[in-house]
Amino acid sequence: MFIHKFLSTALGIGYIGKGAGTYAAIATCICWHLFQGPYTNPYLWPVLFTMLIVMIGVMSGDRVEEIWGKDHNRVVIDEVAGMCITLLFVPLKWEYTLIGLILFRFFDILKPLYIRKLEVLPGGWGVMADDVLAGIYANVILQLVVALELF
Repeated sequence: MFIHKFLSTALGIGYIGKGAGTYAAIATCICWHLFQGPYTNPYLWPVLFTMLIVMIGVMSGDRVEEIWGKDHNRVVIDEVAGMCITLLFVPLKWEYTLIGLILFRFFDILKPLYIRKLEVLPGGWGVMADDVLAGIYANVILQLVVALELF
């Protein structure tokens, strides 16, 4: 059970308390930049990593829900997944990452456009699905920012 607590809290970030979701998203942005490299396909590893995070989040979310209850605030792996989705297929520039962080947190906190409805899904799916959709919405807007060269 320790491993599920460790993973679902994004290596312990969830234990910070208030604002842990924002801290997890910021840590994800920093890691996103630090671990990117000159790959022949710059999108392969980020996509695979994001898929892995979502799968781990669903599994760990299921397990820790048994202990902490439904979508406990310590569980922040969903914010990590949503932030990764926000940054997928976006050029690696700090300006875009900052805009992505703001967009993702906007959608994650306010939960407009059917995002809140996904929280009712059972277990780990309910934990992850709302942040996945928030990340998709943030990514779509961020793609427009990039395409229109607003920054």
